[in-house]
Parts: sequence; structure tokens; C-alpha cells
Amino acid sequence: MPYNTYPYELPPLCYPYDAFEPYIDAETMHYHHDKHFAAYIDNLNKALEPHPQLQKLTLEQLLSRSLPPAVREPILRNGGGVYNHCKFFDGLAPVRLAATSRNPTLNAMLDKHFGGLEAFKKEFSQTAIDLFGSGWACLALTRQGALKIITLHNQETVLPLGAVPVILFDVWEHAYYLKYKNDRAGYVHNLWNLIVTPKLHESL
Repeated sequence: MPYNTYPYELPPLCYPYDAFEPYIDAETMHYHHDKHFAAYIDNLNKALEPHPQLQKLTLEQLLSRSLPPAVREPILRNGGGVYNHCKFFDGLAPVRLAATSRNPTLNAMLDKHFGGLEAFKKEFSQTAIDLFGSGWACLALTRQGALKIITLHNQETVLPLGAVPVILFDVWEHAYYLKYKNDRAGYVHNLWNLIVTPKLHESL
């Protein structure tokens, strides 16, 4: 991944800002990607600048291991913001492309763990809607090879759990407030139109 070593750089958005209309507006995509996401990258670089011994670690390593107390909070906060936003934007595509994305292996696992795709989407959506404050709803693949819905507050990640994100919904207000105001539920339900079905971890 191009962002995975210091100094970190903002990955380009793969589509025009308005490619996600009408579900995410161009203005929101611009501010979310170019301002909020970029700020996490800038702040992570600032936190790492005085610590050359940490600059050699990958982002996953930084977020998965014990860090010096003096830099732990800024690295976890901003590094988590970089990691989560990269996964979120990588998981989005315009409606036409998202609609053609299918993964039989994932669908079979959703049948096993949640009773089917629609049942999973209902449970996942409600988890995202009900999350108190700012954070993320994540479908994670655990180290045991199971799928689990996890809520992440602020910029927590699933990496300390030994898991990898499969689907990640950003439910910070900056992700939806310009268009949806306080209607988080409307945003969450509409986001499914843009989700690209990802490949599962190679261990499967």
C-alpha cells in the first residue's frame, strides 16, 4: 500500500468527487478526503518526525504494538485515522461498479455467520446507526477465520485484535453531515449502494 511507510502521503481518490452522487455529494467527498483524511496524514508525520526508530515500522506495525508513552496517543489517534480512512475510501466505488462487485466466498461466510446477506446488512447497519459518538462500524475477519461485526470508537482499529477489516463504515459526522445533517440512518442505508465487495484475507 502506498501510504504504508513514513513519510506518509495522501492516496489519491480513485474517482471524481461527484462519482458517488446522489448518495455522497461532491462537496463531502472533497472535504472528507482532501481535508480530514489529509489532516490525519500530516499529524501522523509530525508525530513520527522526531522518532527515527519508529519511522521504519509499517503503519500496521505501529498500530499493533506497544509504543513509547510520549507518542502513543498521537500515533494511535492519527495512525488509526490514516488506516481507517484508507480502507474506507478503498471500499467505495460509483454505483455501477459497486453493483458488479460480487464475492461468492464472502457471501457464503455471511450465510454461515449471519444467516445471509440481508440479515447481515440489517445487523451491520443498526450497529453503525447506534454507535454513540464518532467512530466506525467494521466487519472484521478474525485470526480464527470468523466474521465479526465490531464497533470502533474515534480512530480505533481492529489491528490490536489480530483482525483485518473487510467492510468499514465511517460514521463520524464529517462523513455525512453536509448532505444528511443528523440523519445518520439515511447515510448508512445509502452507503450500501457504493460498497465494493472486497477480497477476503489470503488465509481463507
